[in-house]
Amino acid sequence: MSFDLQLTGLRALVTGGTKGIGAAVVQSLHVAGVRVMATARVVPSPSAGGVSYVAADLSTAEGAAEVARAVREHGGGIDILVNVLGGSSAPGGGFAALDDAQWFDALNQNLMPAVRLDRALLPGMLAQGSGVIVHVSSIQRLLPLPESTTAYAAAKAALSTYSKALSKEVTPKGVRVLRVSPGWVETEAAVALAERLASQAGTDYEGGKQIIMQSLGGIPLGRPAKPQEVADLITFLVSPRAGSISGSEHLIDGGTVPTV
Repeated sequence: MSFDLQLTGLRALVTGGTKGIGAAVVQSLHVAGVRVMATARVVPSPSAGGVSYVAADLSTAEGAAEVARAVREHGGGIDILVNVLGGSSAPGGGFAALDDAQWFDALNQNLMPAVRLDRALLPGMLAQGSGVIVHVSSIQRLLPLPESTTAYAAAKAALSTYSKALSKEVTPKGVRVLRVSPGWVETEAAVALAERLASQAGTDYEGGKQIIMQSLGGIPLGRPAKPQEVADLITFLVSPRAGSISGSEHLIDGGTVPTV
């Protein structure tokens, strides 16, 4: 039996589409026949064949408006919106190390890009009576690390709550809204972190990975997820094959979250 995902010819926007999970999502959708536009602070050169890129800083309202304009000019609208963009540059040191600027940075990296792009592009989906939005959250919203991820985790929790509310509003109108919450994923940034921790501890890369896994309380699977594994999940969820799935959160964390 063929398992065609029925994505050929659909239009997608993927934020943060040049590294890590975002790059893997771009590639997976493209291979599945989707017409993909991706955002990045700097457009890659050369660009991936068949993928359009728009350079913008989505931590600002102006950047989101520029991306929305590019989407309308390029394809007239979209069928799939995958909000991957996120991250944290906050220092360690717990709550006392976070000033107002760092809190706002966390919100502007992890919540507001999705809010602004949804607000700009969702009306087009509603007008056509179909569409899928995926918000990439994080298990940190359930397992914050007080030493270093308090603001990031809080912003992802806000994204998750917003996503659920949006789903309740627009699913009856034909637009599915979903959350994908990865645990530790072996992206370029994660590799760099493991290498830095390994150097500080006088161990090798595998030892650095163990330090991170221990900080999370362990990963029963014994390893981090690969970006492609997260992309494969997202690609299925945005496809018509997952047409009855909406409003739900999908953890992909190797069993890290210990609760039901």
